[in-house]
Amino acid sequence: MNKMRAVIKTEKGVGLIELREVHIPEPREGEVLIKVKAGGICGTDIYIRHDAFPYYPPVILGHEFSGEIVEIGKNVEEWKVGDRVVAEPHSKACGVCDLCRAGYSQICPNKRSPGWGINGAFAEYIKIPNHLLHRIPDSISFESAAVIEPLTIILHEVVERGNIEAGDKVVIFGAGPIGLLAAKISYLSGASCVILAGTDQDKEYRFELAKKIPVDIIVNISHENLIEKVEELTNEKLADVAIEASGSPKAIYQLPDVVKKRGRIIAVGLPGKEPVSFPWEKAMFKVLDLYFNLSSSHSAWVKAIALLENRKINPDFVVTHKFPLEEWERAFNLVELGRCGKVLLIP
Repeated sequence: MNKMRAVIKTEKGVGLIELREVHIPEPREGEVLIKVKAGGICGTDIYIRHDAFPYYPPVILGHEFSGEIVEIGKNVEEWKVGDRVVAEPHSKACGVCDLCRAGYSQICPNKRSPGWGINGAFAEYIKIPNHLLHRIPDSISFESAAVIEPLTIILHEVVERGNIEAGDKVVIFGAGPIGLLAAKISYLSGASCVILAGTDQDKEYRFELAKKIPVDIIVNISHENLIEKVEELTNEKLADVAIEASGSPKAIYQLPDVVKKRGRIIAVGLPGKEPVSFPWEKAMFKVLDLYFNLSSSHSAWVKAIALLENRKINPDFVVTHKFPLEEWERAFNLVELGRCGKVLLIP
């Protein structure tokens, strides 16, 4: 059998996603073929569905995944058939530009990640360059490992870039999987207080998941005044850090209101193609630090796997639903509604 099922964005435009049979890819020199065991649906997959994120169709969607090596290409020596792996999504980074040589291959202008730039993981098989692989310890399930990629995003953007420190009071905008992982990592980094802001759509699943972390306070901004809650919890001193994980233009505009002078703003959520207003002068007078972020570093992958192996975090606490590839549309619709945590596709 040389065919596999795959969820494909067939061409440019809104929608235009199909489950198709395509040829199983053949690993070339320096590549391995991986049987996908689990793949997580990311907000960028939803943006691609709505033509609001860069992509190069026809392309198999999905970049969060775990799997098992089933075939080895030429000149691959450090890996073998049967190895359990995850992979950094930095395919086609050139390795020679100033950014790559400085260790920032994740933002190389030549990079084409699986799921938008090259074929991704919502399929039975995916081929990946061997230098991007990381071994999954035996103690970690494939489903937990499928959540490592979003965990690396948080470790890079919140810890390595945003420098969460002991005693920090943190406000998180967005109660989705990224916001929930950001809350957990904030506590592991020493935060003394975490305030999670969400909306009515988060009540059924996401607020319940947040209670299990547990965060200090959940604010439903559909009915409650976030700034008043932050002032109350911090004795009007406001937060040290605001993490924007929703991508909501309304939330982005409110960021300077919840942090103190010399506070930090960590930008994680993407607003798609929506124009965003931001109170620049207010941020200037507060002398705020604003950290823009995209993707993840190699060091964040090493840290994420170490945290799982040492049982400091079990990221599948955010997983609420699992679907076969054939039910990709139902899974995507659920993510769009926001009435879920992390949703996995199981080939």
